Amino acid sequence: MKIAQITDLHIDLDGEYPFNIDVRKNFLDILELVVKESPDHLVVTGDFCVENGLEEIYLWIRSHLELLPFPYDIIAGNHDDSVIMANTFEMEHFLKDDEFYFAKKIGRTHCLFLDTSKGFHSENQVKWIKRQLKSNTEDLVVFMHHPPLESGVPFMDKKYPLQDMKAIQKVFLNYPNNISVFSGHYHVEKTVVYKNITLMITPACYFQISQNTSEFSVDHHRIGMRMIELDGGMVYSTVRYLDGNSVV
Repeated sequence: MKIAQITDLHIDLDGEYPFNIDVRKNFLDILELVVKESPDHLVVTGDFCVENGLEEIYLWIRSHLELLPFPYDIIAGNHDDSVIMANTFEMEHFLKDDEFYFAKKIGRTHCLFLDTSKGFHSENQVKWIKRQLKSNTEDLVVFMHHPPLESGVPFMDKKYPLQDMKAIQKVFLNYPNNISVFSGHYHVEKTVVYKNITLMITPACYFQISQNTSEFSVDHHRIGMRMIELDGGMVYSTVRYLDGNSVV
């Protein structure tokens, strides 16, 4: 089973170019690369919008995702509105209050899709995660926007970490099997391993952030996507890059 992951699209309104970047062209270029990789499934892990979740932007993104020759799933990031997103993508049946999270099997692998759009998980979502872990006895794959581990990216670890990181770590560490977590948010490519948790942070479709400074600094403008292969308990992962699109 081959899964493509893209993240942190930061799409703006038509004709707008945040940081002088053509974010819509970046997204279309990444989708073209995804199609060439021929995955069985695509997961988009949040920050669809450049600032705040807007139906107009979700509709534009959906119009392109619906053209793909394979199924896709989505989760919200901190620049998204979970309720607007779920309704726009006709996935409102996954809403619990104002959070958008669910579980499903992709191939033979049980996957959790979490909502960290508030920067933390609600008490109800944490209870749901615990129930999901209790009912499973195999290795799991988790898709979430915020990394659940500190990741050696000083600016993001200090300024914009998952607020309930320690609590979620405790939940994951109590699980007796391996958990592979695929996230975004940090705008870097990174792998972090802590006990039974293997975290893989996928680079953004916007720009990448420096991992060497505690102040905000753009590292480079290449854009990335991740290919994940699940094969009989093995998890393989490879990142692909493209040049980003500047309007300057």
